Amino acid sequence: MKDYSILLYYCYTQIEDPEQFREEHHRLCLDLNLRGRIIIAAEGLNGTVSGLKEDCEKYMAAVKADPRFAKTDFKVDYSDKHAFAKLHVRHKPEIVHSSLRNIDPNKRTGIHLEPEEFKKMKDSEDVVILDVRSDYEFNVGRFKNAVTLPIENFRDFPAKVDELKEKYKDKKILTYCTGGIKCEKASAFLLEQGFENVYQLHGGIIKYGMEAGGEDFEGKCYVFDNRLTVDVNKVNPTVISQCYVCATPSDRMVNCANPSCNIHVAICESCGHEMQGACSEECKNHPEVRPYDGSGYYQKETNGYNPFKGLKRTKANA
Repeated sequence: MKDYSILLYYCYTQIEDPEQFREEHHRLCLDLNLRGRIIIAAEGLNGTVSGLKEDCEKYMAAVKADPRFAKTDFKVDYSDKHAFAKLHVRHKPEIVHSSLRNIDPNKRTGIHLEPEEFKKMKDSEDVVILDVRSDYEFNVGRFKNAVTLPIENFRDFPAKVDELKEKYKDKKILTYCTGGIKCEKASAFLLEQGFENVYQLHGGIIKYGMEAGGEDFEGKCYVFDNRLTVDVNKVNPTVISQCYVCATPSDRMVNCANPSCNIHVAICESCGHEMQGACSEECKNHPEVRPYDGSGYYQKETNGYNPFKGLKRTKANA
């Protein structure tokens, strides 16, 4: 039995004093022994955290008890340990870096499709499935026949819309991402740019896997925690990525052992050991190459880590 929960969630809502809320939320997470990454902005809340099941239940209840976040949709997975080594609660201009700060998804966004609705629509002739994630994410897993964009970061998405207009303006556009947050602004931007029939997969790939079996999602889903990727498809799974070194089929995602490179690519187990976790001979022989433990994941140094860093008040003075 797995004792830990991993939560993925977001909520677009107005926060009047995000810095004050950041401090309050930071303290809540500390009290519940949570770890992970949380972003707070005037436009809302975005996070992925891990903790013991009972602590995560308390956290979800506390978040939803605040009327501003009552509609938050938590995607819950389970693990036998923490998915993070640290806790970071940060105040930023946006809850996802998009270069679309003028867009408020609460005013206008694409029609939300629940996983089963998305599953029924995705294969229609007048539909285009649009992946709004970065290239390293969709290279390891994506929906069958999805349109992907050569972008390294979501902030590059707006620059690709003119190309989409030329090919797909009269189609029904079904957008999707990992948990749904990017689609909120991506679909809204498509509507702003003149697309008329725009939809989004509510809860993203993760919820689709949990509620619709993940059918026709090919490969694995890239996630932003220690796991790197997770299985989604329980119906017709397949491997679409290739080993970066030898080009054999592999969905074993790793970070290059050279910290100056650190690219996220698929490397098979055999090449992983032969290359000692590096993506090339040059990286393998780099003077700062990290010891390879077979996982391909390199935890950032925790020396000197202070979970209370950033709080304006100590617990004793709270």
